Amino acid sequence: MKWLRGGVQRASGERFGSEAGVTLTELIIVITILSILATAAVPAVKFEVKRQKERELRRDLWMMRAAIDRYKDVADLGGIQTKADSNNYPPDLQTLVNGVDVKDKRMRFLREIPKDPMTGSTDWGLRSNQDEPDSDSFGGQNVYDVYTKSTGTGLDGTKYSTW
Repeated sequence: MKWLRGGVQRASGERFGSEAGVTLTELIIVITILSILATAAVPAVKFEVKRQKERELRRDLWMMRAAIDRYKDVADLGGIQTKADSNNYPPDLQTLVNGVDVKDKRMRFLREIPKDPMTGSTDWGLRSNQDEPDSDSFGGQNVYDVYTKSTGTGLDGTKYSTW
């Protein structure tokens, strides 16, 4: 045992004073290892962010399509007055948010138009039932389907606009 300042003893073999700390070589090795780990983590984080956006896109599309279907069901039952050429589909997405009067009650189908996670906009692509299934121009008569205007490709290799 060695006597230290203030009369405190310490077991031999422990470092004290100028012997304590890390060497420059140890520091470089640690920084190199951390850099390699960080470089490996970046692609994994990007992948996870893209996967999360795809989940949001699928959820938003499902939610809007379900609202369109509920509107059509109520209209088919005679609860909503629609134009003759609309086939009982809503005229636009905003109608689903604003709601319609059904037997003296206001019925809303969406709380809000969701923001497209791929484009960051609430401007969705719309199709009417008179449009071709793969058309990207909206006929304007009614909203039969909705899709993203993103030109990107999903992790499964399909274009987002076809989801």
